[in-house]
Amino acid sequence: MWTITNLVAVLFAKRLEDFEGLSRKAPRVIVYEGTSKLKTRLDKVGTKGYAVGFVGLIDFINSQIPTNEIIEKAIRKEVKMFPEIAIRELAANAMIHQDFEEIGSSVMVEIYTDRVEITSPGKPFIPPDRFIDEYQSRNERLANLMRRFGICEEKGSGIDKVIDASEVFQLPAPDFRVSDRHTIAVMFAHKEFEDMDRNDRIRACYQHCCLRYVMNQKMTNQSLRERRFNLSEKKAESVSRVIRETMDDGLIKLSDPTVTSLRYRSYVPYWA
Repeated sequence: MWTITNLVAVLFAKRLEDFEGLSRKAPRVIVYEGTSKLKTRLDKVGTKGYAVGFVGLIDFINSQIPTNEIIEKAIRKEVKMFPEIAIRELAANAMIHQDFEEIGSSVMVEIYTDRVEITSPGKPFIPPDRFIDEYQSRNERLANLMRRFGICEEKGSGIDKVIDASEVFQLPAPDFRVSDRHTIAVMFAHKEFEDMDRNDRIRACYQHCCLRYVMNQKMTNQSLRERRFNLSEKKAESVSRVIRETMDDGLIKLSDPTVTSLRYRSYVPYWA
């Protein structure tokens, strides 16, 4: 008689519902009409194991993501509201780092007109503000196999890619939240700098500073202004205000406190 382990089943099953205890671990995608849960347009639960079904899952999620029309070199074209690499990394992280002992809960992707929320069962081992520079897998064997299948890298660079893609797409900084039983990653649709609230700006400043640091660089007013917010030099004072507020919240600090010139100041995360 053959014995199929839960690990093999969760990776390769054609139908997860055939395995007791794993049927509720299939990822679920819900699409809403609008920015609330009041009206559901689509609710679909996956059937396949994570390894054999991952590509199809990402393709399905991307097919449901709203598009924006842009004009590039006088040609109109539609682009997805969120970068595929960010959706891929967040979905992979949610699957790999979930707490399988959480009963009646599964990885869930909720798509709204202004954001995407990806929820993973269980609390993380590390604080959300350290996701970019720290790594600890809850399910090491699952993470190792997913890496070998090319689904993840198992070296903690997934969140780096999410934040970098958000900067390239000029999206608000992703928000990583922890509830009593879940970890939630939220990606927001594009906002102009003027439309961002204080939390949006501080979160973007901190994440940009972290990203620069793990790339062996330092954040400056110029890097934050040009790379992160896509603002002209006229907005340097507005960006300086964001930096001051982020420092006041204890999230970043001067890399060299002896530098007095605002022009030459650089910054590192509080934990550096």
